[in-house]
Amino acid sequence: MKGTGGLIRGGRAVGGWLGRVSRFRKPQAQASPASGEPRIGLALGGGFARGIAHAGVLRAFEQHGIPIYAIAGVSSGAMVAAAYASGTSPGEIQRAGCSMRFNDVARWTISRMGLAASERMEPFLLKLLKKYRFEEMRIPLAIVATDLASGQPAVFHGSGDVLMPIRASCAYPGLYQPVRNNGSFLVDGAMAMEIPARAVRELGATHVVSVHIPMPCLVSTPRNLFHVVNRCFQILQSRTEPSWRECSDIVIEPDLQGMSWDAFDCGDQMVAAGEAAALAVLPRIRRWLEDAPSAKVTLPAETLRVTG
Repeated sequence: MKGTGGLIRGGRAVGGWLGRVSRFRKPQAQASPASGEPRIGLALGGGFARGIAHAGVLRAFEQHGIPIYAIAGVSSGAMVAAAYASGTSPGEIQRAGCSMRFNDVARWTISRMGLAASERMEPFLLKLLKKYRFEEMRIPLAIVATDLASGQPAVFHGSGDVLMPIRASCAYPGLYQPVRNNGSFLVDGAMAMEIPARAVRELGATHVVSVHIPMPCLVSTPRNLFHVVNRCFQILQSRTEPSWRECSDIVIEPDLQGMSWDAFDCGDQMVAAGEAAALAVLPRIRRWLEDAPSAKVTLPAETLRVTG
């Protein structure tokens, strides 16, 4: 994404998503694993442009035959999760992420609620996704936004439109206007659930692999609004990290050092970093499949950061 200022760089880094809030229901019908076979769920966090690394994780799993039973996402991870669940290939996701432009997903506007509106996200998603309703997805999908009034996660899954939940999940506070849904205002899912590990487990996954893409640390005094908001997110998420790690069996963290949160021009490198991180956990995941446990692994979650 190319921009001419800090605000434009911030705007292009965020997508939008939304639908209707619902309680967890049984996931949509699909071929059930054999009794005792592990059901691997993938939980994708946010990361702005750095979320392109999720495509590399998916590519590694797909190329090495690792079955994904269910998937959930927040913020940029929600866009990737929905695309993959709909049947979009990792390569297609990579190309879309690397070529995205701010005008594809948003427009600047004058509003007391945010600097940009996200209605343009819907045509972009209609091109990226193969299916547009939860019940049509090839694997169970959950998208998480945050209810601005209650501060609680708003989890979308099971049935209904996926486009509105995606817009809501990516409604970065201060940049995008909140998305209205049945009288509620919804914003970025990472505010309430940085990594949707619990959501994907509620979909029926017995083993959860979480992909964590932390924001780059600020190394100097904040220079604009987005530096300030990003730092606030870092502080908030450091307080909630134990909760999603507790629901995860493996946490992988691609090495994206030196790549800024709006580095769309580094898309190919970020995909490679995601793929390398996923390859590092494959031996452990293969042991799950070979041993065919019927319950959640009790080992503490391990974070694998791959360098090089």
